[in-house]
Amino acid sequence: MPFNYFERFVAFKYLKPLRSDGLLSIISWFSFIGIAIGVATLIIVMSVMNGFKIELQKRIIGFNGHLYISKFETNIENYQFNIDEFTNIEFVDPNITFQSLMISKNQNNGVLVKAINPINLSNYKLIYENLNSSKTLPLDCDCIIIGDTLATKLGLNLGSKIKLYSTQTISTPFGSLPKSKEFEVSGTFHTGMNEYDSNFTIISLKNGQDLTSNKNKVSIIEIHLLDPNDLKETKLKLIKNYPVGEYLIRDWKEVNSTYFEALKVERTVMFIILSLIILIAAFNVVTSLFILVKNKTKEIAIMRTIGISRSGIMRIFLLIGSVVGISGTIIGTVIGYLITVNLENIRSILNSQFGLNLFPPQLYYIDQIPTDIQFIQVVYIFIFSILVSILATIYPSYAASRLEIKGILKNV
Repeated sequence: MPFNYFERFVAFKYLKPLRSDGLLSIISWFSFIGIAIGVATLIIVMSVMNGFKIELQKRIIGFNGHLYISKFETNIENYQFNIDEFTNIEFVDPNITFQSLMISKNQNNGVLVKAINPINLSNYKLIYENLNSSKTLPLDCDCIIIGDTLATKLGLNLGSKIKLYSTQTISTPFGSLPKSKEFEVSGTFHTGMNEYDSNFTIISLKNGQDLTSNKNKVSIIEIHLLDPNDLKETKLKLIKNYPVGEYLIRDWKEVNSTYFEALKVERTVMFIILSLIILIAAFNVVTSLFILVKNKTKEIAIMRTIGISRSGIMRIFLLIGSVVGISGTIIGTVIGYLITVNLENIRSILNSQFGLNLFPPQLYYIDQIPTDIQFIQVVYIFIFSILVSILATIYPSYAASRLEIKGILKNV
């Protein structure tokens, strides 16, 4: 629907008084600001949700792998894995994960212990690349590495001594006592995920087997892939060697489905709620156009008498409403982008300057705000906002074009 010179001239002429026309000005500014805020907020929130999903996925896979083989109600005895049969596996780590009580000099704390093959520690890049250790082999002998948040909580340093107590018991002259072992803290790691940094410890597989009375057994075979897209294909191959009736083969998506389903629902709900801001702002566009039509009734009648068609009148008011909506959308997109790319810096400044604790890792799992701006998503938000704005202008523009000029001109 092209706009001719006259229609553009009149539309922009009517737009100028909006800045100083009392109630009309206030409503128009509310429309513009509301659309801008709605678009900016949608871009920011959707980008944070995207980033959170990606970071959560990256950390879960980095700590636990892509595929997990376990047995029903028992541990795996024959856990030797022939990696040569597969071309898409980075490494395999048979391990044991169990709950334990950690007792230090001053405090005690319940922890999760992951007992791995020491040779594989360097393959866990999320841990190894963020490891603070004074030893070349951090899991050598009776050593333990722990999350840095847990170390701070218990006042532990490199070289500190701790004891781990398992749920397994041993018989003594004093009755049954839980199995325990003393370890030296040889390193601390920081994954950036609070659940791991505040709860997990890592020891050697041999020590884990001793503590849980699982000699030559593991609870799970953990598989890390070179390409996550090979998940389904690899899983089908594994079933040949690990029959479904005896073994349970799960991937990281199945194990963590609760996290990601909740995140998906939250993202949908947030999109709907924030879209309402744009819809309310669009309603203000409708209101401001009706007020403008009422104020310009005589001028509309005069334009009709000099030959301007009903469609021409409609296009004039469509252009006015569209300019408000499109300009609000553009400004909102720019603001949303700028805030998103600097969101972590903004959070840090607010926390340090005002003593706030925005997005605490205890609640949000991750210790920084991750963002991922997806171009196609921004385009969808942009188009949605413009469409809503244009649709909001149709009825008042149509009403302006249907005014009966005879009655109006009699009163002029």
